[in-house]
Amino acid sequence: MTQAPSKVITFDDFVEWIPENSGKRYELHNGVIVEMAQPVGDHEEIVGFLAQQLTAEYLRLNLPYIIPKTVLVKTSTSESGYSPDILILNRSNLVNEPRWKKESTVTQGLSVPLVVEVVSTNWRDDYHKKYADYEEMGIPEYWIVDYAALGGREYIGKPKQPTILVCSLDEGEYQVRKFRESDTSGNPSGERIKSPTFSDLNLTVQEIFQAGKF
Repeated sequence: MTQAPSKVITFDDFVEWIPENSGKRYELHNGVIVEMAQPVGDHEEIVGFLAQQLTAEYLRLNLPYIIPKTVLVKTSTSESGYSPDILILNRSNLVNEPRWKKESTVTQGLSVPLVVEVVSTNWRDDYHKKYADYEEMGIPEYWIVDYAALGGREYIGKPKQPTILVCSLDEGEYQVRKFRESDTSGNPSGERIKSPTFSDLNLTVQEIFQAGKF
């Protein structure tokens, strides 16, 4: 079993350390290796459903995008690297990525039209750390899919309810639009997700959250 270094390390050290074929996912948070918890079934069903829907949309539009299995997103100002739940990759910009060929790592917002994090117990990472880093990198669109309503009340309201935050870059800052499972009367929300990247995407909040309930 490969033990994670206990000291703060660089991103280069992290890439060299990552064990092969371990079946585990790791991220680097400000120089500290973090082993990602094994996701529950509902989490994976929502990830799979969203990946299918987004793939169908970029194929329909004939865009040079892919959703790779494992890619690291390296931040520009800290020793951090993330492995998002869903990352849409713009293949047209990979020629400008110095770490792509050897490390499957991207460092530029132009390479990532859209990134999705489905919230788990470490929800603060998605709402704070990754939000700030993806924004600073210039990733145009970031979804936070909080199907279990784990986030703080300042993000998903009181009483808490499942919410999707679509964060769109505008003059270097994310503008956030919230899509909730229920409306103010408690009725199921049939609202369609508004995505700047995929303006014709026909996908409702309810469809996304139902994906984890089969």
